[in-house]
Amino acid sequence: MSKKAIPALAWFIPLAPITCAAAIYFGEQQSNSFLFLNRITQFLPDALWAWLTFFGNGWGVFALSFPLLLLAPRLLTAGIFGGAISAISSTLLKNVFDLPRPASLLEDGSFYRIGEPLLHRAFPSGHTLTAFAIASALYFAASPEKRRYLGALFLIAVLVGLSRNAVGAHWLTDVMAGAGVGMWCGMIGAQLTQYIPESWFNPRGLWSWLIALGGVAAIYAHFTQVMDLELNLPLQYASITIIAITLVFFLKAQLVGPKGQK
Repeated sequence: MSKKAIPALAWFIPLAPITCAAAIYFGEQQSNSFLFLNRITQFLPDALWAWLTFFGNGWGVFALSFPLLLLAPRLLTAGIFGGAISAISSTLLKNVFDLPRPASLLEDGSFYRIGEPLLHRAFPSGHTLTAFAIASALYFAASPEKRRYLGALFLIAVLVGLSRNAVGAHWLTDVMAGAGVGMWCGMIGAQLTQYIPESWFNPRGLWSWLIALGGVAAIYAHFTQVMDLELNLPLQYASITIIAITLVFFLKAQLVGPKGQK
């Protein structure tokens, strides 16, 4: 298997948003930057921002990318690795810093909020971190000639981050730091995936079955939980459908041989 090298300069790109986050925080522009973005984003409907937030939810993004189990299992594996690393990183950083969110410091009614107020563990934005981790993992796990088609994933990740300001859940500094750390998590996930042998991705192999079982768990999660906001319920039902259809074709692949022979 040929290795898809991650350019050395790419590892320095995450420093840009992290540096900007530090400049905003230490420049005492935390509240001003948040209120500005929170205000201008209200020109668009609440449902749009809620749905974009869904793309940063771990269960949500796993469900939406689940068809890669059949189409590009190595890319899905990179996404799973990047997502797992991002979940660990987000939890550790939130526990270490434990910074207050906008609803904890700003007067109620001074900014627009969708959903219940969130008060603690602001830094970094977990949704932004996850979105950038998945985008980076899929992008760098793909062959260089295909990466140009996946660049749009970063635009989606940016919009996910912006949605966290729009719904009143995070400061801009949380979002920018999440973007930087998320990119690193995704690149590490993509790097690790390069060392996995091709045999792992056999549709009848153990790893494929473990991912399929993860899909079953995702269906249960989407049935029994509200993913961040009730506005996301239509996306949850759509996600269940996507996973279910993928599992049907996955099970069919277990019964039919490589040349259509049972």
